[in-house]
Amino acid sequence: EKGLRRTDQLGDERVELGNGECWLIPSLPIFPLIMQFRETDAGSVPAPSPIPVSWEIDFKFEDLRRMEVQLPGEDEPQIYNAIRFGAVLENVVLDPHTRECRYDDDTFTENTRGAYPLKFIDNAIEPSVGPHPRNVVFLTCDAFGVLPPISRLSPQQAMYHFLSGYTAKVAGTEAGLGDEPQATFSACFGAPFLPLDPSTYADLLGKKIAKHDARVWLVNTGWSGGPYGVGKRMKIGHTRAMVNAALDGSLDDVPCEAHPIFRVGVPKSCPGVPPEVLDARGTWSDANAYDAKARELAGLFAKNFATFQTAADDVKAAGPVTA
Repeated sequence: EKGLRRTDQLGDERVELGNGECWLIPSLPIFPLIMQFRETDAGSVPAPSPIPVSWEIDFKFEDLRRMEVQLPGEDEPQIYNAIRFGAVLENVVLDPHTRECRYDDDTFTENTRGAYPLKFIDNAIEPSVGPHPRNVVFLTCDAFGVLPPISRLSPQQAMYHFLSGYTAKVAGTEAGLGDEPQATFSACFGAPFLPLDPSTYADLLGKKIAKHDARVWLVNTGWSGGPYGVGKRMKIGHTRAMVNAALDGSLDDVPCEAHPIFRVGVPKSCPGVPPEVLDARGTWSDANAYDAKARELAGLFAKNFATFQTAADDVKAAGPVTA
C-alpha cells in the first residue's frame, strides 16, 4: 500500500494511479488492461476510427519516439495536432528560439513521452463505454528482428504471450544500455502496474477471451530484415494496415502458416502490406543467421516463463520451440 506522492516524473504518477486501479477492480471482477481501443461499426473500421478513452482516465499517453519531424502530419496527424498548449511533454527538446518541438532530437534520450487531454482528439468518444472487443491486439517491439510483424494466437498462445509480456530495449531508450538489444519481459505487458499476482490478470483475460470468442493478435512494431543496427524499423503504414485488417475482419479467412520456431499463425497475405514483409525470415539476407537469432530469443522466452510454475500445462506448451 502506498499513497500518491509528489513527483516531477509524469511516468511515476501514471504508474501509481495504475497500481491503484489494478489492485481494486479485479475483485469486481473487472479486467484492467493497459490499452486503448477503437469502436467499429458493423465490422468496419472508419478512417480514422473514433477513439474511446484509454484506461488512463483523463489523459492520453503516447510514446513519441517514432514521431519523426520529417513526416509528423502524415504518420500521426492526431497525435501531432494534439501536442499543443495544455499538453505535457517529457524529454522532448524545444527549439530555443521558435519553441517548436524537435521530435528527431535525441540530445537527452530517444525515450520521449507526451500526455494530452482527450478533448484534444477530435473524434474521441466519451464516456469510454463500448461492447466487448472482438479482437485483442498485443503490441511488442522486437529489436532482434525475428518475430513476424503480425501473427494470430491460439487461446493458449495468447495466455503465454500475455504472461510473458515481451519487448526489447535498445540503445538510447535507457541509461546504461549497450549497442546490443536487450530482451525484457514484463508480465501482462505491465508488471509495474500490477500489485497482484500476474496469474490473477491472466485468468481474467482468459475467461473474457473464451466467453466472447475474441481473436488475439501479436503485432511486432520493431525491426525487420535484421536486428537493431542492421535491419530497419517496421513502417508505421504497414503496422497500421495490419492492425486495421485484423480489426475489420479482413484477416479472418486468410490462411495462416505456423512459424517453425515461435509456432504462431502468420497470415499469408494482408491488405496494404507486401507479402514479403509478412515473412520475417525472408526479410533477412542470411536465413541461418535468422534461425540462430530466433532460437536465441526462444530460449529467453523459455527461461522467463519458467517463473510461472502455476500456469496450465497447455499454456506452458504454447511457447516457442527451443530444441
